[in-house]
Amino acid sequence: MKATVIILLLALLALAAMTVWQRGRFRPEETSMTDATTGQSSSVLRGPLALEIVSDTWFNSPALTSADLRGKVVLVEFWTFGCFNCRNVLPSLKSWHDKYRDQGLVVVSIHSPEFTYEHDVANVRRAITDLSIPYPVALDNDFKIWKSYNVRAWPTWFVLDKQGTIRYSHVGEGAYAETEQMIRALLKEQS
Repeated sequence: MKATVIILLLALLALAAMTVWQRGRFRPEETSMTDATTGQSSSVLRGPLALEIVSDTWFNSPALTSADLRGKVVLVEFWTFGCFNCRNVLPSLKSWHDKYRDQGLVVVSIHSPEFTYEHDVANVRRAITDLSIPYPVALDNDFKIWKSYNVRAWPTWFVLDKQGTIRYSHVGEGAYAETEQMIRALLKEQS
């Protein structure tokens, strides 16, 4: 039963990745990597400029604009606090935030709720506090940001270079070493 569920989840993730790729929004120009342990794929991209993150509600930060983020490497992560997989990636996100923020990394979390109780601002605020999330979080209850980035699953993250170009993406848990390698490489690039 457990293996069937895992296979089904991997198939759904592969279908979501194919859908995004076929729509042409984020076309990998360099390489695609598959995590040998999880079977999940990541893409090293040289894609379009990232879209503006527009939200009326921000936690841990005032609203951030593309202009605020220009010259920074930005990791944009889509999550929801009730998602088990999203909670599993938090240690890596926090570690990258702590390790690289002084070098120019900004982690921006987009909270896109799956269930009704996750829409409640007080619940989101409490979860951010309980989970000790230190970086900016934008509320995306209407899924406008989610849809603009063509996200299909939680968690999904994109890594943007200093010009705001999407250079890497990953869906699901895993690919931590590859993501950190991309962060370090982009931090070394000239603005």
